[in-house]
Amino acid sequence: MGRRALPRTLTPAPETPRGRDLARTAADSARDVLHPLLVVLRGLRALAGRGRRTWERTPRDRRGPALLLAASCLVIVALVPYGPTLGTAALLAAGAWAGRGQARGAEHGPRTAAAPQPDTPESTRLQALYEALVPYFSAPQDPRPLYEHGGDWRTAFDEHAFDEHGRLTGLRLRYPGYFTDGEDGARSRIEQLLQLKAGRGPEYRFDWDEADNRLTLTALPPLSTGIHAQRFVTAPGETVLGFTDDSAVQRTLPVTDGEELRDAPPVVWRTGPRSTEPHLLALGQAGSGTTTLLRSVTLQALQHGDVVVVDGGATGEYAFLTGREGVLAVESSVAGALSVLEWACRETERRLLAANFARRQGHPAPDDVRRPLWIVVDRPAALGHLAAGEGRADPQGLLTVPLRHGRTANVTVAVGEQYEAAGLLGEALFTHTRARAVLGPLTPEQIAAVLGTAPHTTPPECVPPGRGYARVGAGPVHRLQVPATPDPYDEEAPERLRCAVTALVPEPVQAPAAG
Repeated sequence: MGRRALPRTLTPAPETPRGRDLARTAADSARDVLHPLLVVLRGLRALAGRGRRTWERTPRDRRGPALLLAASCLVIVALVPYGPTLGTAALLAAGAWAGRGQARGAEHGPRTAAAPQPDTPESTRLQALYEALVPYFSAPQDPRPLYEHGGDWRTAFDEHAFDEHGRLTGLRLRYPGYFTDGEDGARSRIEQLLQLKAGRGPEYRFDWDEADNRLTLTALPPLSTGIHAQRFVTAPGETVLGFTDDSAVQRTLPVTDGEELRDAPPVVWRTGPRSTEPHLLALGQAGSGTTTLLRSVTLQALQHGDVVVVDGGATGEYAFLTGREGVLAVESSVAGALSVLEWACRETERRLLAANFARRQGHPAPDDVRRPLWIVVDRPAALGHLAAGEGRADPQGLLTVPLRHGRTANVTVAVGEQYEAAGLLGEALFTHTRARAVLGPLTPEQIAAVLGTAPHTTPPECVPPGRGYARVGAGPVHRLQVPATPDPYDEEAPERLRCAVTALVPEPVQAPAAG
């Protein structure tokens, strides 16, 4: 007899997962209720991580002041009415703001490693620059090197900027503390490398922050070459050598730049009895604008004083000044130069005696002593060579007295010479000329030999006439663009510039009327 099958009603039905659904519902409800708290906690954790990383990057010598500043802020918050309440509210708001991005990512599931982004051209260039700096900013004994092969440039480069053509225009990087940033050789190697990697087109300025171990590279715009000779708004005793960058000086002058009237930052040289740099030496290669600089200085000096000009090159570059008010002499021959410089030497001694006598009597210096006297000498080495051929004394020897005692006697000497002939200049010229200018395409070593220190900028790829560097005393080295001051008798110069110079030339000396 066969076994009877059980009725279907007695078969146990599958259990309904009500407990699991209830648990999921309760968890979702709790997550919805606690979502703001979770966002805040997640943000506070992110802020704590950022603070820890910032603390690790902070140099040890700056951690103490940072702790003192943080403690001072906490004390101030605690003492201010409702300070703790407002501080807690601000902290929670910062945590909510920092955690909102992570909460948005958590809504889409668990966080995974981000997919690698395709390298942009800018990122590729920065990575190549980072790899090139590894041999200079790394050491084998460094347990946590900032620069290492295969590392990420984002760990060392704080800021960077590119122009619309993809050229690097700004970079701020960190370097290890053991790098010898106090040595000029180590600095120059880094600057040359950065210039090569950034491109040779623009000029770059390098600002070294030794206290914070940071280096900032900035691409500088070219200096304007449209400023020509004109009346500059200056006080007596101030002479404009040229114009420089906006961030280099704290003063501007209204000038005409081409067809535009604007404010430009000048390089001002101060002369007179209270000046510590009463004399000027300008060196440059042929055609670099040294004579242009001396012409500009001469035209400015004629506003308040008398001028004696010695043209050692005998090229007639100063012939337009002959017979003008305030121009005592313009000489280009050896005999004439010796005669004029000998008179200038005796005039300096006379002024010294007159000023000394007036002080002993309790009187101010006479008017003829207070009126400035300028001695402008262009290419004295050529004159010395011609004088040696004629068996005469070197005219440079007659400049010793004005150079040594010119500040007291209100006598100023301005000398211009080609760089190749700088070795023929006398020792007195280099000793007493503390205002210096160097023009033309010269190397940083050559510029440092003239100015006493190398500039913080790279040389330009194309050097226009009148472009160079200037340094007054122990001040910083400035980029310099001399105002265009051509010879008004030069027919190859633009007519507009020649007319501008002619407008600055004093009136001719009137001949005395016959009895």
